[in-house]
Amino acid sequence: MAVEPATVGFMVIGALLIAMTMGNSLIARLPVSASMLYLLVGVGLGPAGLGLLVLDPFQDDRALIERLTEIAVLISLFTAGLKLDLPLRDPRWRIPVRLATVSMGINVGVVTALGYGLLGLSLGAAVVLAAILSPTDPVLASDVQVARGGDRDRLRFGLTGEGGLNDGTAFPFVMLGLGLLHVHDLGTGGWRWWAVDVVWAAAGGLAIGYALGALVGRAILVLRTRHHEALGADEFLALGLIALAYGVALWLNAYGFLAVFAAGLALRRLEPVAQAAPVAARVRKSPAGAPVSAEHAPTAEGADVPEQLMRAVARFNTELEHVAEVAVVLVVGALLTWVQWDWRMLWFVPLLFVLVRPLAVVSGLWGAPVARPQRRLIAWFGIRGIGSVYYLVYAIGHALEPALARQLLSITLTVVVASVVLHGISVTPLMQRYEKRRKHARHRSRSGKRGE
Repeated sequence: MAVEPATVGFMVIGALLIAMTMGNSLIARLPVSASMLYLLVGVGLGPAGLGLLVLDPFQDDRALIERLTEIAVLISLFTAGLKLDLPLRDPRWRIPVRLATVSMGINVGVVTALGYGLLGLSLGAAVVLAAILSPTDPVLASDVQVARGGDRDRLRFGLTGEGGLNDGTAFPFVMLGLGLLHVHDLGTGGWRWWAVDVVWAAAGGLAIGYALGALVGRAILVLRTRHHEALGADEFLALGLIALAYGVALWLNAYGFLAVFAAGLALRRLEPVAQAAPVAARVRKSPAGAPVSAEHAPTAEGADVPEQLMRAVARFNTELEHVAEVAVVLVVGALLTWVQWDWRMLWFVPLLFVLVRPLAVVSGLWGAPVARPQRRLIAWFGIRGIGSVYYLVYAIGHALEPALARQLLSITLTVVVASVVLHGISVTPLMQRYEKRRKHARHRSRSGKRGE
């Protein structure tokens, strides 16, 4: 009996998801990541294998790939914002801010020089390539990010914040490169790029997202704690806030990626604010007018509404993030048939990982209170992934010359696959060693205090 290709595809993907669920704990202990397995399946489903997933990133399917990667990045940025519960005045925020600004700028400059001087690209094309390859990935880097509330580790906090911020701070460099290629208006003397693409789009995106996240979050909190309304449907809150922040930011010519990250950050900040609220605000009145303690108040969501809300939204977003990761990495695997091999990748990719990224991190974190082992791991885990694929197809959509578009795709996908493999192999042993050292250091610290 003949089987339709679509039917085979459904069976393969279904078996993959079930197998990943059953083997999740085993994979977590091995020097291999889930993304590596998704990549192999994507290759098998693509033209090099069963031919069930055939995509054209230059014409017919470019818009589809752009939307898919765009949604994946939005979900991951909102999730990253929800993970970061430190007050904005905490000095640890300087780490991700430096990484997403100073380190990113250095990374763009060095890669631009390599692309222009050694890869033979024009200046505009070299800037576009540098911008595509500069942001770290908030989805594929989940193993080295903050995993629970209250995590104050500078390594995890820095990488999480960097992944949330630099997917937005890379946008001005993309627009600069496109402007140098004459497919985007930079303004006379570059005034429009500085005023709109750099200052307004970045600052406006952060402000718009944070304001909407705080406004919507507080409204939901008031309705639940004081009026017992707006109960449940936390999934709609997450999706609605992502869409609202992104849409408003784009409408006002601001960066939607930064707006979504800031919205998640603002929503997360509601929990400590609510916990610090006066007890009187949580007191209910009985029908007779006598006050009733919060313990006995008939609340549908319980006394810890903010905590429950954060937990529900974060859990839903994390699951969405996993689904998005599967979809996008499968697509990357299927697109590998479009890669035109260039021997220069033999030196460009290692140079990017072992020289450019460490140089940018060391320069950006100069003088920051980051321990040497943390600094080394931050330098290594500059994971490239979904954000780079999004910027690639976004740039291709601006009518790039076909030869340049194919060259950028080949370089980008080669770097992404190398990152998936190299970082996927190294993340488990390196992070296990790091956590073991942290545990040993805490034990010695407690032992020293007891001995005093």
